[in-house]
Amino acid sequence: QVQLVESGGGLVQPGGSLRLSCAASVNSYHMGWFRQAPGKERESVATISWNGVITYYSDSVKGRFTISRDNAKNSMYLQMVSLKPEDSAVYYCADGISCLAGDGKCDYWGQGTQVTVSS
Repeated sequence: QVQLVESGGGLVQPGGSLRLSCAASVNSYHMGWFRQAPGKERESVATISWNGVITYYSDSVKGRFTISRDNAKNSMYLQMVSLKPEDSAVYYCADGISCLAGDGKCDYWGQGTQVTVSS
């Protein structure tokens, strides 16, 4: 059983930056960040392979967000810059063998952290 805990969310102005962190209880396989805004379906933001070599981004965040991981610390990160109001959502960390594809077929999920982009 993998436990995932997100942190780093908060309120930021448009154009600002935030860095999300995900701490895993054990070494994780492929991991990803997903988000869900009120009234919308959950969507993939970015995913990363177990060794950090392969990454995928949604078109809406490409060039603005960077996913990374530190296996020595059992942690994953999401650096977000040039944030827009439409980035506001609950961001979830996820892990699993099938998590890399970004279709949400991950085995373990965190509780989520709120990101609000507003002036």
